[in-house]
This record gives sequence, C-alpha cells and structure tokens, in this order.
Amino acid sequence: MLPKSPKPAFWKFIKGSAKVIFIAEAVCFAASYGVYYRMNTNREFRHYINENFPFALDYYYKVGEVLGNSNLRQVDSAVWRAEGEKRE
Repeated sequence: MLPKSPKPAFWKFIKGSAKVIFIAEAVCFAASYGVYYRMNTNREFRHYINENFPFALDYYYKVGEVLGNSNLRQVDSAVWRAEGEKRE
C-alpha cells in the first residue's frame, strides 16, 4: 500500500479561494440582474438612477439601443419633461 502524503496547504488555499470567488461572482451577477430587471420595468427607478448615477443609465440605454433598437431614452425624457412641467 502506498503511503498517503498530506496535500500541500497551497492547494487548499487555491480551492478555498476559488469557491469564494465563484460565490462572489454569483452574488454580483444576481445583484446586477436584479438592478437591470428593476430598471427595465420601473420608470421611477430609472429616474432615480438618472438623478444619482447618470452614467449607469446611459450604459443601460446604450445596451438597449444596440440589442433592441430601443427608443426608451426619448420616451423617458419626454415623460420626465412633462412631469417637470406639471410640477411648475
């Protein structure tokens, strides 16, 4: 029978790190999909993103224009402009 040699600590570290990285990527993917879904279905949330993180909304519109030939940017700006005129 062959004698068993212990696994080096380096490989245990690599395996543990890979698991942590995989879980972190899964959590980040789920969070980003949740934000995308909410931006895709909720105009008020898009308005909040526009006020606080305009670069993120710009990327969202660009992806929509490339993938779906969307005119959502114009529709949102028209609705927000009309709501702004109502308030004044």
